[in-house]
Amino acid sequence: MAIDHQKLSRPVLPWIEGGLFTLFLFLPLVLEHYWVLFITRVVILGLLALSFDLVWGYVGILSFGQALFFGGGGYCAALIATKLQVTSVLILLPSAVAGGMILSFVIASIVLFGRRSPTAVFVALGTLTGSYVAERLLQGWTYVGGQNGIPSLPRLTIGSVEIEEGIRFYYLAFGLLILVYLGLRWLVRSQFGLVLGGIREQEERLSFLGYKTQNYKGIVFCLAGMVAGLSGGLYVFHEGFVGPAQVSPMFSTQVALYAMFGGAGTLVGAVIGTGFVEAVGYYVSQYWEMGWPILLGFLLLIIVTYRPGGLISFVVPDRERVGAFGGKDADVGLELEDKCHGHA
Repeated sequence: MAIDHQKLSRPVLPWIEGGLFTLFLFLPLVLEHYWVLFITRVVILGLLALSFDLVWGYVGILSFGQALFFGGGGYCAALIATKLQVTSVLILLPSAVAGGMILSFVIASIVLFGRRSPTAVFVALGTLTGSYVAERLLQGWTYVGGQNGIPSLPRLTIGSVEIEEGIRFYYLAFGLLILVYLGLRWLVRSQFGLVLGGIREQEERLSFLGYKTQNYKGIVFCLAGMVAGLSGGLYVFHEGFVGPAQVSPMFSTQVALYAMFGGAGTLVGAVIGTGFVEAVGYYVSQYWEMGWPILLGFLLLIIVTYRPGGLISFVVPDRERVGAFGGKDADVGLELEDKCHGHA
């Protein structure tokens, strides 16, 4: 069946992406130093939210272990910096990426790889347990600082130039966010991404057609772990500290809120959700410190009940959301089936 791609196209997301990243490009130039630090944190955590959106929004893997890969990457980079006196960004950030990848591969080997496809609940509980175990382990491990973590981390350097917190660090984080975002955008728009959408909607059918869906899931899960590790490496040197709380289940839940608030399955929605949650959290906590988690839960309940597509669904139609394969999109479903038959 022929597909009329012009009917399927709803060019709203590119405008949102272009507007958001243009704003991010020039915003630090007009803000005070404190607010530059704040939006740097948003950009770094936006990377982490992208890692969750990749596994949940595009494959349907409900991972509550993104904080484990985030904190694991941060600990790897922090240990190299403090124990080996290395400060080069060209060594520390790749080390953080490698740490996130290794940890995600270990978790994937436990909860994803097997003879049968695991249920969403099993994966969610498995990754949540991994975060809990890692947090308890780090709290009692004196080599990595125990409950106090590793404080007073040195600044990152490129050659002999220190990357100070502020404009320099912001554009480092922003540049990496753009590179990762473009890479993920290309991936999910490719034939590989179409297979991911098929796994999310009809995994049994794709398995019947000959696709090894567990391998696809494992690849995406490890890729998301690498992105989370990169985010963790940036975060710990921006904050100057790494501790057990950064691998905790509570932090993993917070990451899920970022993507769900903004809109899972769009990539840019994860970044928008991060900025929204962090901004609202900052302002509300100044006046109602103990009640902020209550308000956050209430807002999430409203979004999930009335806008399950997240904030971005107010302006982006369902048919344009990259993660929305199948369902009402009958034409897209037929296209997926045709390509699967041709590829099997």
